[in-house]
Amino acid sequence: MRFLSIILLFSLTIGQVAKGQENFQNEDKPRSALTLGFLHGGGSLVGADFEILLTSRFSFQIGAGWVGFGGGINYHLKPTIKSSMISLQYFHQGVSDSYTQSMLGPLFVYRAKKLFTASLGFGYALEKGPAFPNDKNQPSAMLLYSIGIYLPIK
Repeated sequence: MRFLSIILLFSLTIGQVAKGQENFQNEDKPRSALTLGFLHGGGSLVGADFEILLTSRFSFQIGAGWVGFGGGINYHLKPTIKSSMISLQYFHQGVSDSYTQSMLGPLFVYRAKKLFTASLGFGYALEKGPAFPNDKNQPSAMLLYSIGIYLPIK
């Protein structure tokens, strides 16, 4: 029984040392990214998003652009900021009198090994703003997409 306790304690200690070594080695990996492009920053015509990893696969992003803002929570398919992800995003298109609509929806975000990124998904309408055309009905769901570049930040 004592031998089993020593083996268990040794295994736990080695496991913690290995985990600490893994964290030390991952310090060189980027933990955040800046994305620039069309329909980024909450669905703005041109915008930027800042993303930061909270765990090895989950991240949070916030962005703004001309004219709008948004944010989201992301699940990366690989444990790195450079990987493709599934995202739940909020889009607020326009501000003040130019506010058109707000949407919430899931997207698949593709990230190439370097620079290129694009997303495709659908959004559910949450609210219609004063700039939404009066002669048109707001659809309950619509296609969401974007294209741009991403820059990992250490």
